[in-house]
Amino acid sequence: MGSPKLHSMSRRGFCLCCLGGAAFAATGGWLSPRQAYAEARGLVSLIKDSAATSPIKTYKLRNNISVLEGSGGNIAVLTGSDGKLLVDAGIGVSQPRLSKALTELGNEPIKHLINTHWHFDHADGNEWLHKAGANIIAHENTRKHLSVVQRVEDWDYNFLALPANAVPAQVFSKDHHLKVNGASIALKYYGPAHTDGDISVMFTEANVLHAGDTYWNNIYPFIDYSTGGSINGMIAASDANLAMANNETIIIPGHGKPLSNKAELQDFRDMLVAIRDNVGNLKKQGKTRDETVAAKPTAAFDARWGQFLVDPGYFTRLVYEGV
Repeated sequence: MGSPKLHSMSRRGFCLCCLGGAAFAATGGWLSPRQAYAEARGLVSLIKDSAATSPIKTYKLRNNISVLEGSGGNIAVLTGSDGKLLVDAGIGVSQPRLSKALTELGNEPIKHLINTHWHFDHADGNEWLHKAGANIIAHENTRKHLSVVQRVEDWDYNFLALPANAVPAQVFSKDHHLKVNGASIALKYYGPAHTDGDISVMFTEANVLHAGDTYWNNIYPFIDYSTGGSINGMIAASDANLAMANNETIIIPGHGKPLSNKAELQDFRDMLVAIRDNVGNLKKQGKTRDETVAAKPTAAFDARWGQFLVDPGYFTRLVYEGV
């Protein structure tokens, strides 16, 4: 995922997928809304092109759980006699490299896929994984978004509906529990957070938590207001994650370094709260969005958190929209 510091992307120029900076460098600087609208499809193509060649890195955790990094969001894999279970699907064009990485983890067939939410970089691989044998599980709002043309206002971009076989066949509204490969797996709905369909996936005995895009490790997160996300929802999700974790929990973020822990998650939550409060105070004073950006309410956090695709100004604008 190693990316250069791409602070030149405008709000509408930022794309969902956290794939590494080479895919975005070709856009060459600030994009006006009109330019970004014209280039949105090109950016999605760049993302797919990057995913088609990006290496997949495997991290082995415990209790037959691994993480695959390199195709969109971080993908968790549980292996065993019941077949492979995946948390998130990555991007479809990564199939050859993901297939190779999955085979290297064992010869069991792919049987289960959980989508943490609907976004392209977490669900675009649904179709090939279903064809490989996966039953797809997600929150009911994730199925809703994947079943129709879904607009993301921040990019002036419409994502097409997935084919019927790529849409989750099994959905739930609040909680869902699985027993796969001897592992107890708890799926819990956060309520609106990063989107309105985010879920956590807890491997109970292994004490491994996949937080999806409610947690971005050491980078400012994207918040999708067009499908129900908000800064307060992100903070509430962080509180829920912290309540599920202890000092031994391995936490898998949606983006950023694939292995994290409760202390780093606490830092993420505290950063969100501080910036929300800073931006909210400026907004209460009557500051416009641009005036709030100019006041640099994220300054104390930028050195650590502002070094990736969501730069300080862009994150400030996202927070401003929700306070």
